[in-house]
Amino acid sequence: MSFCSFFGGEVFQNHFEPGIYVCAKCGYELFSSRSKYAHSSPWPAFTDTIHTDSVAKCQEHNRPGALKVSCGRCGNRLGHEFLNDGPKQGQSRFIFSSTLKFIPKDKETSASQGH
Repeated sequence: MSFCSFFGGEVFQNHFEPGIYVCAKCGYELFSSRSKYAHSSPWPAFTDTIHTDSVAKCQEHNRPGALKVSCGRCGNRLGHEFLNDGPKQGQSRFIFSSTLKFIPKDKETSASQGH
C-alpha cells in the first residue's frame, strides 16, 4: 500500500554522500546522512532526526501506523513516518521527497551558522 504519490525525479533516493538534509523552505536541520538507508520505495528514507524538535508529527486518522510529518521550525509539510517499518526491529522509517535540501559535509558549518 502506498501512502504518497510518486511523480518521479526524487533526487535523494540513491544519494548517500556525507552531509545533512534540511527543510527546503526554512533551512532547519532535519536528518544526517548517517541516518539514511537504502530501501525499495522511490523516496529517501531516514531512521532518526538531528534534533528532537527537527520534525513535528500528527496522527494520520485514516492510516494506522503512519504519522504526518512537518518541519519542526516552519511547519512545512515534509512527508510521513511509518512506525515500526525501519531497517531494524522497532525502528520507524521517515520518507520525504522534494521538501528536502542537501548540504554536503564540507558546507555544514557555514550553512548552520546562517540560522
